[in-house]
Formats: sequence, structure tokens, C-alpha cells
Amino acid sequence: MSEASPRPLAGNNPEPTRDAFIGGQVYVHQPKRGRHRAGLDAVYLAAALPDGLDGHVVDLGAGVGTAGFCAAARLPGISVTLVELDHAVLDLARDGLKDPANAAFANRVTILEADITAKGSVRHSAGLTSNFADHVIMNPPYYEADRFRASPKAARAGAHMLDERGLEPWAKTASDIVRDGGTLTIIFRADGLNELLSVFSGRFGAIDVIPLHPRPDTAATRILVRAVRASKAPLQLLPGLILHEDEGHDFTNLAKSVLRDGKGLGHRLRR
Repeated sequence: MSEASPRPLAGNNPEPTRDAFIGGQVYVHQPKRGRHRAGLDAVYLAAALPDGLDGHVVDLGAGVGTAGFCAAARLPGISVTLVELDHAVLDLARDGLKDPANAAFANRVTILEADITAKGSVRHSAGLTSNFADHVIMNPPYYEADRFRASPKAARAGAHMLDERGLEPWAKTASDIVRDGGTLTIIFRADGLNELLSVFSGRFGAIDVIPLHPRPDTAATRILVRAVRASKAPLQLLPGLILHEDEGHDFTNLAKSVLRDGKGLGHRLRR
């Protein structure tokens, strides 16, 4: 799925790599060490957007741009804004947009430097204004600081650990910037579903939950959750995505189509 480039890359980041996603339709520039490295969760997040989607997609906490890049590559009708605060990571996202291999979608992707957990006036002055997005995607830190041990590297810990406010600032920002009837799609820990439903309450409805199971006989470890701003429609538990066959490390056919071909999960958008 990925390959380290032997050539030096632009920017001031030490030892970046150039990594292929969705069968080489996307190349991501990212740090070799010391910070979070993009993985499969970002690809699953992009795949959860419905086929044929159009409009403005905002990737909150975009990192080096993996999910936003994958979404732009598979959905030609969308424009994407990557929102991130880390300067070094943003430099690598800019390098990715300059990569000739990403030319097919790079002109539909922009970068916005902003703190998504800041109070509203600060977010708005940075450009994250109300009704800014038709759709929001996010892959927030998974772990609460009071329940899990953080990485000793501050930059990596920031990508993995929620602060004491939990998911509330993320949901608040998403609710503010997405228009009524627009969507929020998030990937998170399966055991964090209660927290997600709590912060969605009063903000989002028509909630679809898609469990991600490592194997057919194992409990889900991740969930994809899609919700509609200001909808009153009830929650749905959709068929799960099984990632690996019964034995070994081979991916299932559906997982392969997502990871290697850039296919979507095929779930329709509800209102």
C-alpha cells in the first residue's frame, strides 16, 4: 500500500516519505518518524462518503491530507478543504498537492490553517465560518487523556489523544460549519460510540453506524458514523465491513476494492 521514496522531498520536515494510497491514485508526503503516520483509517473514512457526492467537503484535523486526498481522487464532483494547525504537517500537505502524481485532483483541494477546538470567534476569524461546508469528515484523536497513556513524543500524542474536553469541541465545530442538511462522517473507536452519540445529540440526526470488524468472528474495533445536520431521522445500524478473511492477513474483496481501487462502501445518503 505504501512505498518510501528514495528522493528528498520539499519542506523543512526531516526524513519525509512519499507513500501510495488506493493503488497509487494518491501519494501522501508524511514524516518518517516522530509524528503520526497516516494509515488505513483515513482511507475507510474517505470511502464512507456516498458515491456521486458533490459539494464542499471539509476535512477537520486533516494532518498530511490522506483522507481528503482519497476523497478528492474518488469523487470528482467535490472540492476539499484540509483544516490543520500543525505547521510541519501542513508543509507536507502542501508538498503532496505539488506532487505530479496528485495532479488529477490537486486543483480541487485547498489548505486552511486553523485550530478547530478554539472558541467560535477565533475559528471564524481563521476562515472556519458558519455554513462553510456541505460535508465534514474527521478522524479525530481516538483516546482520552485520562484513560490511555500518551506517546512521549508531543506531536504524536497530539494526533492520538483527546484533551479533557473530549469530542465536544470537534462536534461543536462540525455543527457550526456544516449547513443544515449537510453531513458529518467520522471514524472512531467502536467503544466510543456512546460518546459520539452524546455529542451528536441535538446537532445531528439520521445517524448511520457502520462497524469495522477485523475478521468475521471478531467484535468491531472501529466504527464509521455518518450523520445529517439538523435531521430528525432515527439511527440505523448498517451492515459492517469485514476487513480480513478468516485466516491470515488477506483482505476481503470489499476491503481490497476500498484500499487498492479507491471504491466507496456503497451506502446511500439519508436525509
